[in-house]
Amino acid sequence: MKNRTDLREELESINRRGYPAYKSLKGQYDFGDFLLSIDHVQGDPFASPSNLSVEIPMKRAGFPEEYWDQDYARVALEDCILRRFSGELSKNSFKAKGSGKSGLIATSRPGQEILHRSALVIAKGKLTARFEVGFPANGRTINAYELEKILFDFLPPAVTQSLFYKNWKKEVLQKNYELSVDQHFIREELPKRKLVAFLGEGSILPRMSGVSSRPLRDAVPLSVPESLKVEMDLPYYGRMSGLGIPEGVTLIIGGGYHGKSTLLQALEQGVYNHIAGDGREYAVTEDTALKLRAEDGRSVQNLDLSLFIHNLPNGKDTKKFSTADASGSTSQAAAVMEGIEAGSHTFLIDEDTSATNFLVRDEFMQKIVHGDKEPITPFCARVRDLYEKAGISTVLVAGSSGAFFHMADTVIQMDAYHPLDVREKVAQFLPEYPLPAFEADAFSLPDVARIFWGKPAKQGGASARGTGGHYGKDSRSGGDRPGNGNRGREERIKTKVMSTDGFSLNHDMVDLRYVEQITDSEQTAALAKMMKYVLTHMSGTVSVDRLAKMLERQIEQGGLEPFMDGYGYCGLAMPRVQEIYAMLNRYR
Repeated sequence: MKNRTDLREELESINRRGYPAYKSLKGQYDFGDFLLSIDHVQGDPFASPSNLSVEIPMKRAGFPEEYWDQDYARVALEDCILRRFSGELSKNSFKAKGSGKSGLIATSRPGQEILHRSALVIAKGKLTARFEVGFPANGRTINAYELEKILFDFLPPAVTQSLFYKNWKKEVLQKNYELSVDQHFIREELPKRKLVAFLGEGSILPRMSGVSSRPLRDAVPLSVPESLKVEMDLPYYGRMSGLGIPEGVTLIIGGGYHGKSTLLQALEQGVYNHIAGDGREYAVTEDTALKLRAEDGRSVQNLDLSLFIHNLPNGKDTKKFSTADASGSTSQAAAVMEGIEAGSHTFLIDEDTSATNFLVRDEFMQKIVHGDKEPITPFCARVRDLYEKAGISTVLVAGSSGAFFHMADTVIQMDAYHPLDVREKVAQFLPEYPLPAFEADAFSLPDVARIFWGKPAKQGGASARGTGGHYGKDSRSGGDRPGNGNRGREERIKTKVMSTDGFSLNHDMVDLRYVEQITDSEQTAALAKMMKYVLTHMSGTVSVDRLAKMLERQIEQGGLEPFMDGYGYCGLAMPRVQEIYAMLNRYR
């Protein structure tokens, strides 16, 4: 293996040559305390930066094994180390000078959520930190001395200060570990106590703004009514009381601006752990919970919607329904069925972002438009069955319709950001406002494997559009196995990520704007890589469910690495299974 001296000599030999000479640096170099790998070299100073990584055996890095021997603790440690490494690198970014991206040195910059990221991974007894460097040039002429500054003067101190336990304040890592243990404990307790969520008393739920997920200053801390108070003895924090959201049907009501949506948003993001100081460290939701909303114009493919939509006037079969332009009610019905397929145990719904005719039909409307003329069975008629027969709870924010009062097990009124238990008050009025009878077929869940609709994007830039590309019947003989000779095709599919809004594969757009629990653009980037992997490794026919499970297996075996193709490889973050299904369902 080459060492740091070899790298210096190589830099001297290519100085002032044309930019492509930088390619000769690719390889691994022993720096004593760590191994430096130059994995991908950019084509010119204006292109995407070069990809580098540092590798250190965990024994040498010195972090106590208890901090990384469990998955939840390891992810928390990775996140904590990455934040410091990112900060150390940023101190020297662009101190080396040159054209274009010359001198850039950076890695992922995590937000409020704790996510497994490709930028820093602890696996197989070693720590790997990945980052980007803009190799310096004057015009397109190599300036090797500026790169030498980055690799020999700026990088080693950043590595030393971030990636070795001896240079950390021990209490910082201990507190990070203790929080991860307490958060994991709460998640483990939720099903034992038949809760879908727990929000610690005193939590700060409001966020600074629509574009910042930092806690709002001077926000009202969460209070908890006695009737909804749950106490837990956390391993490190000790006795904590909090708001327990029970399984079943929970209704959140209240006047405008009193905190209904803020509470629901905290539940949405509670599927992730949050860093200390976020205000939601102890706001934890069971991790399959799925936010559902109307999504006008989205694609729906081969989906059984008969639980909610039937007897269409055009005679179209709703047991295998497809449309390229779904209405609000159809899209929300599709979201429910896709959520069931993805294994969600809790649905989160806000009336403000829902199709009104999907949620409920009042008695007056039923008198005018008879049931045999209305193809939509409202969610109101199914919500109890979803819990009692399918084990799926619902938390719903309602501000105008009282129909759901009849179905609710728990009713929480938000009053100036304080939750109140008003179930007994609601019960007094139920006889005065009887619920109209709904005509609904018997409840049953679909059991047909749904075929993935689409085909691999054409090589060389033209996309695979239109409706003619479905894969036919599900193959039970390994249709989801990687095909041969797919690497070239994979390299020809170009991906572009639009923050958390979605991504494109060549010219095919996968719209994820309304998949609201994607919280980081690096999750979108990972989904783009996964979709690219699907399109280039499929052979034969396969169902949506088998595709999702294929991706799950790849993640279990190799984390995010199976989807890293050398470009932007330090910018991926792990999505949930629910978002993987959402991606597959939105590919046209």
